[in-house]
Amino acid sequence: ASHTEWDELDALGLTYSELNEDLGRVERSAALSVPQAKAVSLAREIMTAAERRLSGDTGTLVKIIERLDLNGDPDSADALSASLSVSHTPGIPSVSAPVTFRELAGRYMAEAAADLRPSTMRDVKATCDVLSEALGELDLRTHTREDLQTTKRKLLETRKPSTVNKILARMSTVLAWGVNNGVIERAFDKKLRITKGADSSREALSPEQVAELMAKAQKAESWVQWSASLGALTGARIGELHQLTKEDVRRVGAVWVIDINSRDGKALKNRYSARLVPLVDGVYGFDLEAFLRFVEAKTEGARLFDHGYGYFSQVNNSFLRTALGLEADRVQSFHSLRHSMASRLKACGVPAGIAQDILGHSSQSISYDLYGGDQRVAVEKLAEALELAFSSGRVKRDRQ
Repeated sequence: ASHTEWDELDALGLTYSELNEDLGRVERSAALSVPQAKAVSLAREIMTAAERRLSGDTGTLVKIIERLDLNGDPDSADALSASLSVSHTPGIPSVSAPVTFRELAGRYMAEAAADLRPSTMRDVKATCDVLSEALGELDLRTHTREDLQTTKRKLLETRKPSTVNKILARMSTVLAWGVNNGVIERAFDKKLRITKGADSSREALSPEQVAELMAKAQKAESWVQWSASLGALTGARIGELHQLTKEDVRRVGAVWVIDINSRDGKALKNRYSARLVPLVDGVYGFDLEAFLRFVEAKTEGARLFDHGYGYFSQVNNSFLRTALGLEADRVQSFHSLRHSMASRLKACGVPAGIAQDILGHSSQSISYDLYGGDQRVAVEKLAEALELAFSSGRVKRDRQ
């Protein structure tokens, strides 16, 4: 499948956010010269501005560029050169030092970054972090096959075989790079792959997990509460939620909806993604009136969620994993709420065409009504389907 503009925004946002975090750790703990400290500070400023650019704010980045063009900063240039020096310094492993997986993976990613898409690099980094944790301080110069077998068994304790196979495949790639570049002499990773019970699947969240998430969302920061709630109640993609503006929450007849559209420069995954999704009051304690107050407090034309996309996605995924005690292995993530909605609609016997209208899939049966003709009738059909799907998830609230 080809990468869409939407995929690129997703990947870039997360990449900028992760780079900014890494630079923050360097700024807090590394022994830096004055020029190096200036360079790191400037790099963090640029990463923050780059992330804001993904939300349509180019002004901050332009100001930084103009400042550098007008004033120059030779110290920053010197610091960048110094920071890229490969000479041995305290804390950096020498040729004869033990090689951990974290160190080997860092070298591999530094070389691979020029050839891989940002979305791919995000996945590579996440998987390498899992492997670095599992392999710990094992010296790969002297590792044995039993070491890798033990690692595989450790990964299987909390993950599906299909997930472990993907992690092992990445480990083999990094080890092969290490051998080919003379960092380690050999790798004992052949035939580690699991062949039984390894059918791949991305898991939906169970109704119980969705209920638990919604309960914990009520106590979260308001924007996290409402972004998590909208994900659970509409099955919308995380990027679609991030782009919503005040005007995209509106009433059609008697039904409140979120209007997912491509107006005002918004990006959609494909042409079928434009849709109206009803909001069902009372599901898992969702308080429509409180949400509408949150919306009303926004200025005209403003986005509901004004954080950069990378931060927005990272916080929502982190909140979901923490709330449900999940591993960061991407089997279950914010996107699992979308799978949960699809499963719920199917289990309740909602016709496939109407389910696809709600989720923004390709064979929409009544979407011709949504932006022409009788919107009210079309939206009522979708609302009835969601009422049916959530009939067991209503939670009564005390009204003051």
